[in-house]
Amino acid sequence: MKDSEPGTLIVAAAPIGQPGDAPPRLASALAEAGVIAAEDTRRVRRLAAALGVRPAGRIVSYYDGVEQSRVAGLLAALRSGDDVLLVTDAGMPGVSDPGYRLVAAAAAAGVRVTVLPGPSAVTAALAVSGLPSDRFCFEGFPPRRPGERARRFAALAAEPRTLVFFEAGRRTGATLAELAAAFGPDRSAVVCRELSKTHEEIRRGTLRELAEWAAGGLLGEVTLVVAGSPARPGARPAAVAGEPGAAMTPADAAAQVTAREAAGTPRKEAIAAVAAESGLRKRDVYDAVVAARQRG
Repeated sequence: MKDSEPGTLIVAAAPIGQPGDAPPRLASALAEAGVIAAEDTRRVRRLAAALGVRPAGRIVSYYDGVEQSRVAGLLAALRSGDDVLLVTDAGMPGVSDPGYRLVAAAAAAGVRVTVLPGPSAVTAALAVSGLPSDRFCFEGFPPRRPGERARRFAALAAEPRTLVFFEAGRRTGATLAELAAAFGPDRSAVVCRELSKTHEEIRRGTLRELAEWAAGGLLGEVTLVVAGSPARPGARPAAVAGEPGAAMTPADAAAQVTAREAAGTPRKEAIAAVAAESGLRKRDVYDAVVAARQRG
């Protein structure tokens, strides 16, 4: 490529398990790129060796801790005419991995950005789950702090789309238990462990069943797929902008209040927040909470 012409930023998917799952064009991209920005330089060298190629360009680290500081240097390489290959340890850059900052900066600078599509744990888990996949939302890793996790799960309890989460194996049991508390114990879910690897495991059941199964923690990398909130008889229609009402029953609201209280939010504040988010009256939410506790 001529020095006067900018290079191309190539956003490339890496295998999530078997090297043989690599996109066919990844080998040539590894061999030809002037710069390889890799989440782990050792892993990308091992991947290149497994694919039978030797990178000709320089390899630079590009992980969470240095992502912002690397952008200027990588843009300079692109402007000087080098193609830059962006890869993470597994899956697609930018999907719960470093990448979007460099892509945004390159696009803003007028540099060509292209994608080398391939494996993704999100779509792989969704496809194998057997849960509805026409509409879904990806939530990445749940927050680590208990209060923030509880608030996030409470906010998602009424989400009708299938939900996909990443989670560390050792935290999977606790996360499933918290999801069962926020979503209800009978919500269907699928645990996908070590997708496409030698010890791949797909486990299906309710959130309560899966939480009990994973209580001691799991080994490896985990993707959780959780069914969306089902439509319930008597539920209010979805809110229209500027109008009261929401697709949440009082029972749903009571469950959300319980989850927020468990995270440390005072009951009065929890009821007010859930009422504001759902469109229900605070009195209706309060009555639902009292009724749920009397039943329990």
